Amino acid sequence: MDNTGAKVVQLITVLKKGGVARRYPAAGVGDMIRVTVRRGTPETRRQIFDAVIVRQARPFRRVDGTWVQFEDNACVITNRRGEVQGSDIKGPVSREAAERWPRIAATAKQIV
Repeated sequence: MDNTGAKVVQLITVLKKGGVARRYPAAGVGDMIRVTVRRGTPETRRQIFDAVIVRQARPFRRVDGTWVQFEDNACVITNRRGEVQGSDIKGPVSREAAERWPRIAATAKQIV
């Protein structure tokens, strides 16, 4: 997460994801999603934001064949162009999200 004040968010939909009819779109690391803030500061609660997933607890396979798994699920609140709304990202960011979103890579302290 970042320092925008959102602590717990709920996924509403996956943006820019084409798929099979009547199938709920799945999101992974680096995908842009639309979320609503469930817990956080009063200014951010019950509002809708765009976000990018930077960590996921489910193991996923990289192109080189290695498997990566994080301890938690986390996203960073952004705007439509991928610019981070906060000024600090807490915790590591996956390499896939950093390569796809350069503004997130510039703000991240640790890229795994």
